[in-house]
Amino acid sequence: MENSDYLFLQQYWWFLVSLLGGLLVFLLFVQGGQSLLFQIGKTEMQQKMLLNSTGRKWEFTFTTLVTFGGAFFASFPLFYSTSFGGAYWVWMLILLCFVLQAVSYEYQAKKGNLLGKRTYQVFLIINGIAGPLLLGTAVATFFTGAEFVVNKEHLTDLSMPIISQWATPWHGLEAVTNIWNLMLGVAVLCLARVLALLYFINNINDAEIDARCRRHLKKESSAFLIFFLLFLFYLLLTEGFAVDPITQEVYMEPQKYLHNLLEMPWVLGMFLVGVVGVLFGIGKTLFQKGCRQGIWFAGPGTVLTVTSLLLCAGLNHTAYYPSLADLQSSLTIQNSSSSLFTLEVMSYVSILIPFVIAYIFFAWRAIDIRGINRTEMGDEHTHAY
Repeated sequence: MENSDYLFLQQYWWFLVSLLGGLLVFLLFVQGGQSLLFQIGKTEMQQKMLLNSTGRKWEFTFTTLVTFGGAFFASFPLFYSTSFGGAYWVWMLILLCFVLQAVSYEYQAKKGNLLGKRTYQVFLIINGIAGPLLLGTAVATFFTGAEFVVNKEHLTDLSMPIISQWATPWHGLEAVTNIWNLMLGVAVLCLARVLALLYFINNINDAEIDARCRRHLKKESSAFLIFFLLFLFYLLLTEGFAVDPITQEVYMEPQKYLHNLLEMPWVLGMFLVGVVGVLFGIGKTLFQKGCRQGIWFAGPGTVLTVTSLLLCAGLNHTAYYPSLADLQSSLTIQNSSSSLFTLEVMSYVSILIPFVIAYIFFAWRAIDIRGINRTEMGDEHTHAY
């Protein structure tokens, strides 16, 4: 009975981590919007409207990123110590990107800043491009694997009690040499830009910006579909990292992730609804004149799609962080999770999640109750970036 409870809690927390991952990818529209700053905004006033449209939401993205990392650390600490402790160059670059974002929004509009407003705007563009690209590349290693070795016997070595060791001197940067990792990274970047364009159309009351966003939406949507479909076809046709439920031995199984979708119909249903939601939001905006609600279809669709892909990576006896250096060092939700007691205590805390989501909803609604416009940006009493 205890083992079944433990497995349920492991699966429960993997679902919560996957859901946070889906929310994070949706909120990357902030980064996507920053990367489009000079393409959509041709005047200083237009750029100011774009910056304030995304600037009022950047804290949501940053908070979700921190929560995602914190939930992973608390529920699956061996992943945290292995990936964050081994592939630290990738995670350091991601954190640096988000630090640049925070500094840019804080200081770009202040008089007398040393670097000048344009420099801080360039920082935002760097975050807008590198942030989603690196996050997508890092997440792709959940399916393609990473170079590490786990040896829990090292805990008894008092001179160096380190469980995980990275097998290359690049410490995570080698992930960019895998074309499929980059494929997902570019897909996430293009998706962030698509969501940003849909959000600008919904949030900014300006005819020129609206028209320019709709023109760019065609190109960005096409690029996203190409890279996403290529990665999806690879994922469904390639070998996956399966786990024997009895012995916990990791082995390669042909079309493992396709089997996961077919053997978990509820995950397949979630994935299909999510994909349809994204496509419907894009199509409705492109082909229905005056439509401004596309983000509210594509946004939830993104959350469902990403959540279902992450569930495929960890459920149904699958190694969610495969090791390319030593197959049996691959991490699963069973061999990398916290203790039963810890997961139980954390589960009580997770009851607060709906209240947090409700707070975000009402805070978001209060911020967006009026769309961004030139009059508001010209009001000296309005807080503006």
